[in-house]
Amino acid sequence: MRYLLISLTLLLFACASFPKKNNLERINGNRPTVINPYFSDLSKDYIYKAKINFAEKSFGGIFAIKKLGQEHYRVVFTTEMGNKLFDFSFIKNEFKINFILSEMNKKILINLLKKDLFVLTSENPNILNHYQKMGDSMFFETKIKNNTYFYITADERLHKILETKGNKEKSDYIFTEIENDHAREIKIRHKNIKLTIDLKAI
Repeated sequence: MRYLLISLTLLLFACASFPKKNNLERINGNRPTVINPYFSDLSKDYIYKAKINFAEKSFGGIFAIKKLGQEHYRVVFTTEMGNKLFDFSFIKNEFKINFILSEMNKKILINLLKKDLFVLTSENPNILNHYQKMGDSMFFETKIKNNTYFYITADERLHKILETKGNKEKSDYIFTEIENDHAREIKIRHKNIKLTIDLKAI
């Protein structure tokens, strides 16, 4: 009987939602808003030194994101000598490959980059639920392209976006060295796929 109770407890814990598993307290009331400001200024060119590791491959160079209009972004990744590695356009829900190096032209990599860059440039996600953890961290639950994400803020500033499935973490987007709505360092980590992206502002 004791082993049955332990097994049931473990099963219930395994099936718990991400908020429940992480002891997040749901906050009721008016639906809040959260803003990702890090690529929102039309007057700025956001330029980073970048390193992308995928499987056994590593690509380094200069990474630029430019907002061209409402929900319209251009993302270009070049070598330090100026040769293009990829050039993507995002216009609302449309994604266009303007150029991609043959070595990076893998369907799985393109889909992951498309998803990651769409998350990075999503400014005003639709918030479904709002949670708080001990301290001042706030968790805002949203859906982007049918995937669940938690926008995590502290001191009213976005520090992390966490993708989840069930109660497990799939990937995270970490913003550090934040100055005047500019994240000077960004790290993207996938938990079950060999893909990492490191960006450091120039």
